[in-house]
Amino acid sequence: MKIDLLILIAIGICSACNKNGGDSSSAKDSDVNDFEVVRYAPVPLTKEVDKKVYVHLMPWFEDKTTNDVPGKWGQHWTMNTKNPDILTATGKREIAAHFYPLTGPYASGDADIIEYQLLLMKLSGIDGVLIDWPGITRLYDYPLLVRNTEKIIDKIKDVGLKFAVVYEDQNINIAFNNKVISDKITAAKKDMAYVSANYFSKDSYIKEGDAPLLLVFGPQTFETEAEWTQIFSGLNPKPSFYTLWNESHEAGSHARGEFAWVYKNHVHDLQAFYNKTYNGTKMASAYPGFQAFYTEGGWGTNPFHITTSLETFLTTLDLALQHAAPSLQLVTWNDYGEGTMLEPTQEFGFSFLTSLQQKLKVKAIQEKDLQMVLQLYQYRQKRKTLPAVQKKLDQVFYYLVALKLEEAEKLLSTIE
Repeated sequence: MKIDLLILIAIGICSACNKNGGDSSSAKDSDVNDFEVVRYAPVPLTKEVDKKVYVHLMPWFEDKTTNDVPGKWGQHWTMNTKNPDILTATGKREIAAHFYPLTGPYASGDADIIEYQLLLMKLSGIDGVLIDWPGITRLYDYPLLVRNTEKIIDKIKDVGLKFAVVYEDQNINIAFNNKVISDKITAAKKDMAYVSANYFSKDSYIKEGDAPLLLVFGPQTFETEAEWTQIFSGLNPKPSFYTLWNESHEAGSHARGEFAWVYKNHVHDLQAFYNKTYNGTKMASAYPGFQAFYTEGGWGTNPFHITTSLETFLTTLDLALQHAAPSLQLVTWNDYGEGTMLEPTQEFGFSFLTSLQQKLKVKAIQEKDLQMVLQLYQYRQKRKTLPAVQKKLDQVFYYLVALKLEEAEKLLSTIE
């Protein structure tokens, strides 16, 4: 009762300011202490489909203020041919992608973007985030990716999601060929020691039984059981280890399962994976298509093409939900370079996420609630210098994670 009374008082103060001709967009610093944020614990979404739904996230986007090279956009927005400082005739920034995020190009480590992405995932029925992880070798943008990953991890528990990492073991080969490391096994063991010490023990880390889930995108560097025996030798507990589809033999007895991905034969590849006899656990996949920008961006040749569309997504999602696999991975949240993004874009709006909600039979969430998350992000950006407004937006966040949607909408309406 005391908490609810505080909320009503706080909202009343905001309303009174507006009625008296005040505009919350010009709130004074003295107003900050007039609003007390109530920090609600996250409430699980109700949905009928009990299969675990994870989404693959790329943490590799940088803007001019966050990049290690000051004043330069990150390479995943530019590739070799695009400059986001250039505005197109439609008012969009020029980016290395066929599709354009509703937020515009962003930095993966930006707190407002992280909040926006995680809230959208939660309200869409997603249970956890599988973060593409480069290892701790200091080469290229790998340290930035680790930094961004950890900013995302810091927010995940507040939203009520889980996470695991997808290890890019190919980066060990790249580092070796660049003479940054001299011993591949030692470098990989350091990566695994870091993951174990910093991630596995977190309450928000995805577990299968008592074992932390670990995926590898391949393997591409270590292709024998003996190598993985060495790499995992210092870990306790050992991970529940999944390789890319049809690659588990390269990890031998260490592989608990395989995860599906997107490949050129599309539905045929998925059906072959789902129908094959396999003693381990399968993780299904669903994706909206594959329209890479590599040729246009000067990063080589586009390997294949699957039209990115709602139809493609629904086809692959139906297959994944029909299969007995206990979990599925959405491929991907935001790989704009390959055109596999489910994150809202100007071209598709929220249609991928609302379709996911419908297929999972999510209860009591509507598209307007997803739009409210975008509005929260936009207010965060526009009112960065106004602490009083930011406190109200903090409250909107806690309303949303607690699924107090009417309260969030009402408070947002007092801000503009």
